[in-house]
This record gives sequence, C-alpha cells and structure tokens, in this order.
Amino acid sequence: MSRRAFAVATLATLVTGGEAVAQGVKGPRPGWPRAVREMRGMWLATVANRDWPSVPGLSAARQRAELLAHLDRAVERRLNTVMFQVRPTADALWPSPYEPWSQYLTGVQGRHPGWDPLGTAVQEAHARGLELHAWFNPLRVANHSDLTQLVSSHPARRHRDWVVAYGGRLYYNPGLPEVRDFVHDAMLDAVRKYPVDGVHFDDYFYPYPVPGQTFDDDEAYDSYGGSFSDRAAWRRDNIDRLVRDMGTRIEQVRPGTRFGVSPFGVWRNASTDPLGSDTDAFQSYDELYADSRKWVRQNWIDYICPQLYWHIGHETADYAKLVPWWAEVARGTGTQLYVGEALYKAGLPGEPAAWQNPAELSRHLTLAGGHAEVRGHVFFAATGVATDPDGAMARVVADHYGAPALPPR
Repeated sequence: MSRRAFAVATLATLVTGGEAVAQGVKGPRPGWPRAVREMRGMWLATVANRDWPSVPGLSAARQRAELLAHLDRAVERRLNTVMFQVRPTADALWPSPYEPWSQYLTGVQGRHPGWDPLGTAVQEAHARGLELHAWFNPLRVANHSDLTQLVSSHPARRHRDWVVAYGGRLYYNPGLPEVRDFVHDAMLDAVRKYPVDGVHFDDYFYPYPVPGQTFDDDEAYDSYGGSFSDRAAWRRDNIDRLVRDMGTRIEQVRPGTRFGVSPFGVWRNASTDPLGSDTDAFQSYDELYADSRKWVRQNWIDYICPQLYWHIGHETADYAKLVPWWAEVARGTGTQLYVGEALYKAGLPGEPAAWQNPAELSRHLTLAGGHAEVRGHVFFAATGVATDPDGAMARVVADHYGAPALPPR
C-alpha cells in the first residue's frame, strides 16, 4: 500500500464521539477507541522561497514534485493540516483575476507557471487525508520599496494612493475602505474557486516598527479617523474590520470554511494592561494594532494560533506563562486555541541553550496538554518538518503523535 493510501485508510477508520467515520459505516462500532481530534499543522511558506519552491524558475513538474514531497512528509510525521501560503506579497499562487502570479514561482511576477499550485495542493492534500488552509498575507505588497519593480498591471501601480512605503517595503494602507474591500475580494477569489478547509492570516497587520520611520497614513486618518480618540484606536478599528469582515464574507462564500489568525504571541503585558500576560515583551496590540484578544472574545474567528516562539523559562516571554494566559482568553468562547511552535529554532546556532535540547518542543506539547483549551499545535515551518536537523520533530512524533489524529471539528 502506498503512503498516501495508508494515510487515507488510517484516517478513514478513526472514530470520534462514538460515530464511525469509515466510509460505508452507518453507526458506532462497539469497542472501538475514541479517536484523537487535535490540530497537528505545519506552515508551508512561499515568501522568498522560504520552504517552497526551493528556488524560483523550476519546471512545473519539479515544483509539483517538491510540493507533493512536503505533503507526504506531513503525513509521515502524522500531521493533519497544512497552512499553505498562497498570497505572500499581493500576488497569487492560483490564476487570479485580481493579482499577478507570484514571482516566487517563476522568478518573474505575472508569468504563468504552467500549472495551478493551489488547486493541486487542495486536491493532493485531501487525497492524503490532510486539511489545506489557504494562508494569506493581507497587506504586504512587496519586500522592496520600488513600485516600478511590480508588473505594470499590478493593482498597487494602478492605485498608488493605496500604498505606503515603509521600512524598505510596500504595504497596502488598511485605513482606506477601498483597500480592505479589494484585499477581501482578492483573497476570497481563492475561497470561491477551491474547497479549502480554512483561511489563515499570519501576524502581519500594520508593519512591525522600524526605528526612526513613520507609517504615513495622515491623509487616510484625516478622512476617516475623526470619530476616534487617537490614531492608535483608529488603526485598531481598521484591523478589526479587516478581520471581522473577512470572517463574515468567508461564511457567505463557502459556509463551513474555518477562519483563523496566527498573531504575535504577546497581546499586551500585564504591566501595561491588567488583562495582559505576565511578560515584558513587544505588544502586538500597541505596535501592530492587532487586538487579537478581542477577536477571540468576540468570536470573529474560528481559531487563534498565537506564535509562542519562546522556550520554557524565557526571561521576558515565558512559554509556560503564555500558554495558560491564552487558554484563559479562549475559555468559554467559540474560538479554538492552537499553539504556534518555533520548530525553526530547534538546534539553531545562537539560540539559547533550551533550543539546543531536542526535547524542548516535546516539553511544550506536554505542558500545553495540561490545558483543555489547547486543541493542538502548528509548526513553523515545513522545511524543518522535513529535514529535522536536531531530531526535535522526531521527538515530538515519538512522544505525542503515536497514531494519526483528525483535525478539530
């Protein structure tokens, strides 16, 4: 039996809640064990060819083979979900009428790669019993600041007033309603065309601060910020609208598709806000204008996957303190909690001693397992899942993933 067939057959015979899900089974099978339901995910990043394709300009056949190898490795590691980055920089990994083909495929923005990566990824993931969540970066336009480097038909060139240059990069301005409408339309095109299991945002909303530089949204603030106490409150409202309205529109376009966000792991510090965590770290609420706690409490999203990329015992952002804080945030809501894990730090030279221990990630899962609200983990990123240079991923699988698991309902 092939690896693909084995994975599908294994998942098909899992049982959850007493209900058999094997094809053709009408009801429960007495004595069958209850199946595990937890998120076991990995991020598959395409920006700057981080995970895939290995380099731009490969043949369609080579690109496809590399993509399928990542999916196969996810199955081998007993994962069940892939967050596939399909809009890394205001571009597309599917034939989009809104934005150009991504340069990370061919090396030339707008050039057709000769196949449909997202369509293939959805089909092949499902064939392996994997969920496929389409991962979008909503506002990043380019990792450079030169509009003329974009293909001539790019929306950012046709609507230069939508774009802010900051920190050597280009961003869409979320303070403009027309920008929010456009990026929703561009992302929802993929949701409408493909049976993706989820839509996924990462941690990039307003850009991370660059010392000595200002994100120039004065004109938008003058036009739309009058009813707010200050610019920060207006910016948070812009991101609230981006998130809330995306969730609403996903449900309209493809009901049942889940919507999740993977924010920076610290919302606010308790020294700033009594609702914050016992940390002394960068605050996404204040710096990225991302009120991720609100999105959970308001049930605007189906899942939250904070990036808890610190080791147990970290001086300013301790994994052991952040997990219970996020568990409390999610408690009693309809929003599921998964934990984003820094697999890329395992064994990385220059990282603290904790990350030189292959057991560190396994310890994370053990600790998080003590909190009922934690419904699983997502690992950054696919290259580490595949190569596992210090054995940390293999240790996680051996200690925690003894059998396949279904994704959470």
